[in-house]
Amino acid sequence: MAGKATRDGFGDGIVEAGRKNSNIVVLDADVGSSTRVKKFMEEFPERFLEMGIAEANMIGVAAGLATCGKIPFASTFAVFASARVADQLRNSIAYPKLNVKIAATHAGITVGPDGATHQAVEDIAILRSIPNFTVIVPCDYYEAKEAVKAAAEYDGPVYLRFTRGAVPFVFDENYKFEWGKVVPLRDGQDVTIFATGVMVDQALKAAQILEKEGISAHVVNVHTIKPLDVEGVVEAAQKTGAVVTAEEHNIYGGLGSAIAEVLVENAPMPMQRVGIKDTFGESGKPDELMKKYGLLDVNIVDAVHTVLKRK
Repeated sequence: MAGKATRDGFGDGIVEAGRKNSNIVVLDADVGSSTRVKKFMEEFPERFLEMGIAEANMIGVAAGLATCGKIPFASTFAVFASARVADQLRNSIAYPKLNVKIAATHAGITVGPDGATHQAVEDIAILRSIPNFTVIVPCDYYEAKEAVKAAAEYDGPVYLRFTRGAVPFVFDENYKFEWGKVVPLRDGQDVTIFATGVMVDQALKAAQILEKEGISAHVVNVHTIKPLDVEGVVEAAQKTGAVVTAEEHNIYGGLGSAIAEVLVENAPMPMQRVGIKDTFGESGKPDELMKKYGLLDVNIVDAVHTVLKRK
């Protein structure tokens, strides 16, 4: 299936948002070609700020611009946009609730050969734990593009997580991004699979495998990890009475944790998590790493088999 990287959706989305709103500015940490903000620079050079490899300073400058009525999109790789600048995210942006957007590309182990130091597998957990931040993880190019435009219109701190490599199209150019709402993609009665980011495509493939086994899977795309759509999650979970979550992130603190928190308080039921098992990544090809760390459709299928035994 054809596809594009979600970072490309960011690059195209920020240009469209910039055409609509002259207050949007982009800050880059010397990775503009990789994050795709170079497109914005070429069309709006007067609204593009090259901050160099000084991420903490970039976040501080973004905060200052926000106090002056600008809408800053500060962009760099996810590993630098989360842990490296956690103090600035907390105290300079979240605490005063400034209108700053953090556009983090190259997230997860699908970064590939750059290795563990450049593979953010804990960024969702970090941003989820900071008050006032919205956390969004698009599943494909079109969702990324629309999420960026929606974030530009939202007043408050937002963390947007994008991929380096291409991911299959789940949606098309007619897709409408609905802020903070889960998106059911496939109807089913036996088990509900909540997935986010690159794992949405894997979840859909897993559902096809399960269908051949006589198992009906309800697949739900969770693009907004925080604030989570509690009503939508509970409704989707209660539809089947068994849940599997799938994410390209540590199983601690990400989508699986967020879903578990909602279910234990509102609708306790059997649940299994598919994700990175509390370890760092390593250098390798993205498809090899997805296999080694158990992030493929077959791993979701195995989790479904396990959870159904407890249903």
